[in-house]
Amino acid sequence: MIGSGDVLSSLRFVEIGPTPILKSVFPSQTEYFSTFIEAEREDGLQGERLVSFGAAVPMLRALRHGDLALIACQPTFFSPWNLRALIRLVSHRRAFRGHLSLTRWLGPQFLRFPVSAPIAILDYEDIPIINRSNFFLLDRCRSYFKRELPIDRWRVFLKTGHANLPTPRFRRLQRYQRRLAKLEPLSLGLPMLQQSLLPERPMEKAVDIFFSGRIDGSSSIRSRGLAELCALHGNGIRVDLADRPLPSHEYYRRCARAWLVWSPEGLGWDCFRHYEAPACWSVPVMNQPTIERYRPLIGGKHAIYYDPEPGGLTRAVVSALEDKPRLAQIAQAARDHVLAHHTRMAIAHYIVSKTLGYDNSGMTT
Repeated sequence: MIGSGDVLSSLRFVEIGPTPILKSVFPSQTEYFSTFIEAEREDGLQGERLVSFGAAVPMLRALRHGDLALIACQPTFFSPWNLRALIRLVSHRRAFRGHLSLTRWLGPQFLRFPVSAPIAILDYEDIPIINRSNFFLLDRCRSYFKRELPIDRWRVFLKTGHANLPTPRFRRLQRYQRRLAKLEPLSLGLPMLQQSLLPERPMEKAVDIFFSGRIDGSSSIRSRGLAELCALHGNGIRVDLADRPLPSHEYYRRCARAWLVWSPEGLGWDCFRHYEAPACWSVPVMNQPTIERYRPLIGGKHAIYYDPEPGGLTRAVVSALEDKPRLAQIAQAARDHVLAHHTRMAIAHYIVSKTLGYDNSGMTT
């Protein structure tokens, strides 16, 4: 990660999207235009505006400013004129209160106009594809960071750029090769607002493995794995299963008191739990990854991975618990790795540095 006194501290940014990634790390350097549908507050003096017709001129002016170094944008799931988007918008609870935000989803569309800086796209969606409505962003940007980036990167065009699985002929098209070359992995990392609630020191372990999360309506690997955890509980393994959603402080406390935290994929493979468990000095137990990852947690060094076939989770848990001193070493190494590479600050520095071509010393590569 680049230090606060380096070259990045003098750069100017514009950010468009529902979550202020760069704005939270570079507050005085970033002008932020929110597309969050429920946002109601803006502060022009602090560089925070809502995307609206009234903000169109300031937004265009900001995107063309001569001192601008980088534009970061989070794409919308649908284009603003998509029928499903309009139905979702008018059925939102804000519409019933008379606060219909018809302009919020227009934010990324401003990047169709000339801009004065490189563009970085930050795609945090659960889906492992890029919707066709966002291809213009892929063409305009220098780097397209995608959380659920398939191991075979060509699969981002499944049913969007290509009618089916991209064929050898499709993969030889130069237009799509140029698009593919812009893709970069991205992690969710630690949730910024909860970091202050993380434990400050290791806790005494009281259980072997802990899990808190949605089962019904989530990934099928969760329901299969839950059955194995229940069987382990019957065989003497101390299993802690939350029976309800937990407040963050209680969730972190129960993570910290467990040797292992089961962290199966949900709607996407990457999730906050992968990073929260190590931050609590616990070892995450994850099913084998289906995506390309940024600064991954390495099996046996930072985490435990298991095969999704029947019995895979059981074997991994039983084997890991045989050596508690080794688990303590893995937990410490995992925590150090997460705090170095998967905080909001570290991820923001990675996005800016990668897009602008800086290495860790702040020198252009």
